[in-house]
Amino acid sequence: MRAIRRARAASGDRELRLWRVGRALTVTFAAAVLAAGSVFYTLIVLLDFQEIDTAAKLDAKTLFDIVKLSFGVVAGAGALVALVVAYRRQRVDEAGAHREATRLHTERFSQAVDKLGSDSPAVRLGGVHALAGLADDAPDDSLRQTCIDVLCAYLQLPFTPDPGDDPSHQEEHHHYLALRKVRHTILRLIGDHYRRPRGTHRSWQGCDLDLTGVIIDGDMDFGGAVFSGGRVSFNGATFSGGRVSFGGVVFSGGEVSFDDVTFSGGRVSFDGATFSGGRVSFGGVVFSGGEVSFDGATFSGGEVSFGGVVFSGGEVSFGIAVLFGGDLDFGGAVFSGSRVSFGRARFSGGAVSFRGARFLGGRVSFDHATFSGGRVSFDGATLSGGRVFFGGEVSFSGTGGEVSFSGVVFSGGRVSFDGATFSGGRAYFNNVEFSGGAVSFERARFSSAEVYFDRARFSGGAVSFSRATGPAPRGLLDAVGTPPPVSVIIPRAWLTTNP
Repeated sequence: MRAIRRARAASGDRELRLWRVGRALTVTFAAAVLAAGSVFYTLIVLLDFQEIDTAAKLDAKTLFDIVKLSFGVVAGAGALVALVVAYRRQRVDEAGAHREATRLHTERFSQAVDKLGSDSPAVRLGGVHALAGLADDAPDDSLRQTCIDVLCAYLQLPFTPDPGDDPSHQEEHHHYLALRKVRHTILRLIGDHYRRPRGTHRSWQGCDLDLTGVIIDGDMDFGGAVFSGGRVSFNGATFSGGRVSFGGVVFSGGEVSFDDVTFSGGRVSFDGATFSGGRVSFGGVVFSGGEVSFDGATFSGGEVSFGGVVFSGGEVSFGIAVLFGGDLDFGGAVFSGSRVSFGRARFSGGAVSFRGARFLGGRVSFDHATFSGGRVSFDGATLSGGRVFFGGEVSFSGTGGEVSFSGVVFSGGRVSFDGATFSGGRAYFNNVEFSGGAVSFERARFSSAEVYFDRARFSGGAVSFSRATGPAPRGLLDAVGTPPPVSVIIPRAWLTTNP
């Protein structure tokens, strides 16, 4: 419906709107008279004429000059009339040319769509290339969008799954492979056109792209594409095999949605992608297999949401100096079986939220990550299984930065802050409950940061601050009590300095 409304609006903009000849000539002549009067009045003022002798008789020379002036006025009016008529003729010719181009486009469009409906995969492949060519040569954006919509709709059509390599199904298998080639060709053409600079020939940047529910079971390359406007949807799509690349893609405006996508196999790469504006949503995505990488991605503005994501298998990486900024949301995410890495990530601005996330299994690593600005929140998260690491020289540093674990429940599994450095900003562990599992702050350095453990509860599990250095976090010793429970290891230096 949105595309239809857009097409109608664009069609309305193309309609030829011209005044009637009489009205156009009247307005033109009136404008000419006003212009002439303005010039005459200006000349009088400039020449400082104070009086005009109306009683003076006109000689032959003056009469001749008046006649010449009259003819000049008539000639000027005629020229204006000719100009108006020529302008109208030009507009009519342009409108006629546009109608002819649209008619030819419509004829070619119908032929290309007929080819897409052919039983022959080769003919369908020709239809795909014909539609892509039509989109490139479309007289206006609405016709280009229509061609793109048809290609996307073809990808959304259901298809018969691969019958396998059984010799008895050889013909069906070959037919499946041929139609699969058609689908993969469409994906390749889409990637090629979104890589071309906006405003140049064959560029589709700024157009809507609806790949809702599409099954991507092979290689696809969107590397270097730019989504700077319009709406792009992969909602409900399934990435089940092959290598899919969004490497170096720029999401700088508009709206991009990967909601409810399933990554169940193959490798999907967002390495080096830039999320700098607009809104990008991965809400409800399921990572159940394969490998997904955001290594080196830059989140510098706008809003990126991974709310409600389920990490149940495979490997997901946000590592290797990922720069976070803007709003990044993992609220309500479930980490139950995947290997998820934020190793060497830099949280240097904006707001990052793991609020209400559940760490139930698998392995989540923040090794060598740097929290140096903005706000990172784990408030209300549950860590009841698996292994979560903040070790390997993790740095909680910088002025104005804030990391919050307030209200987190550590009830199982293993969480490590071994070797972490708290050297600036604020870190909150207020109202944290340690009721099971193992939490380690061994060799952590509390040098100049404000670290709070106010009202923390140590009711079970093992918590170790062995060989930690620097002053004791605020509220920790009061929360632990004297003497500390056997399950809580506190450096002797902290106990002796406790007032």
